[in-house]
Amino acid sequence: MSQSSNTVVMVRPHYFASNPETMADNAFQSVAQQGVNVAKAAYDEVTKAAEVLQSKGVKVHLFDDEGTETPDSVFPNNWFSTHRTGELVLYPMYCSSRRKERRTDIIEFLRTEYGYEKTLDLSSLEQRHVFLEGTGSVVFDHNHKVAYAARSKRMDEGALSQLCERLGYEPIVFDATSGDGKPVYHTNVLMAVGSDFVMASLDMIRNPEQKQRVIRSVEACDKALVPLTEQQINHFAGNTLELDANGRKILAISETAYRSLNTDQVQQLKQWVELLPIAVPTIELGGGSIRCMLAQIFPK
Repeated sequence: MSQSSNTVVMVRPHYFASNPETMADNAFQSVAQQGVNVAKAAYDEVTKAAEVLQSKGVKVHLFDDEGTETPDSVFPNNWFSTHRTGELVLYPMYCSSRRKERRTDIIEFLRTEYGYEKTLDLSSLEQRHVFLEGTGSVVFDHNHKVAYAARSKRMDEGALSQLCERLGYEPIVFDATSGDGKPVYHTNVLMAVGSDFVMASLDMIRNPEQKQRVIRSVEACDKALVPLTEQQINHFAGNTLELDANGRKILAISETAYRSLNTDQVQQLKQWVELLPIAVPTIELGGGSIRCMLAQIFPK
């Protein structure tokens, strides 16, 4: 089973803004921004990002969102994921505004275009205040069927267990906090898993036993660890995604994140991937970066 694919879904918002509903527990989000200039800048960033990925050979399915009630729709990876088993998973979202991002047209497109015959719909868990926000809350190692997940309001262990049981993955759960003690709101800002490497700030996993369990898992999966600092995490260096592109592997990474890496880290990563910096500074005001913008499609 391949870790990466050459196909993604992206959503281009027409009314992007930071979401006050999500700001309380998303330390990566800046002061709420709104207005024509911010919305246009975000629209243009998504357009350019899609063009850059396509120029490298990545297949991008770009959907427009003209709604005004979905300020975070640019991050579709939180509400669905696809799997080579033919499984389409729909996730329970923490904030009510984010639940409106689920779109029947995208779901039907995925079923028709890629033949997903099975759906695991966890969205009804929202009624019980149980949440699991997709590949934001869960970082998959598809090669070795491992699901890494940091505890937070947006990652319920029961929902994770249900997901892993259905997919046949082993859950590895841990606590991760910033220097001021706040839980990391999404696992995919803390770590990224590639075919041959894992980028992560393990120092933010304060419990020694939990940290060692993650390290042992990475080693057992025969992947190299690229350590990141908390400062680099704050610059979205953990929020990257490996993709296939014309027979080679690329790493989608924001320019903000790329600039935070040191020379040794860049050289280490270049052993396995071509680094592809993409400028998304306006979207990063909303608390997510390039990985959050890419819902990866795994054809059956």
